[in-house]
Amino acid sequence: MALELEGTLRQKLGVQSGTSARGQWAKQEFILEFPDGNFTAQACFTAWGQDKVAELDKYQVGDKVKVSFNLKAREYNGRWYNDLQIWRIAPAGAAAPAAAPMASTPAAPAYEAPAPTLDDMPAEPEAEDLPF
Repeated sequence: MALELEGTLRQKLGVQSGTSARGQWAKQEFILEFPDGNFTAQACFTAWGQDKVAELDKYQVGDKVKVSFNLKAREYNGRWYNDLQIWRIAPAGAAAPAAAPMASTPAAPAYEAPAPTLDDMPAEPEAEDLPF
């Protein structure tokens, strides 16, 4: 599930890194404050991977950003934990990457043809030429 949210970068937590069976890993969590009706809400997002951590490093606390993220959950010892994993972060109000232009469709005619009448029907039924 891919979601997007715009808000203000309120806090950047420290970079965490380590080694797993798949190799080196890095992640950094940050707090995004966003409007929620008449109030503001905050959520903790995770930038997984060295490339996402480097992308997050471009922004400072107080910057308006737009994050695209996936919502995931996992169970550990009978408890469930949610994870908001970003896959893109950009300045707020930045245009999304342009999609391929769509081919234009012809406009609908300005008039409609009248419904057929009995005079439009053939006078005699044509013989059927079907073999069955």
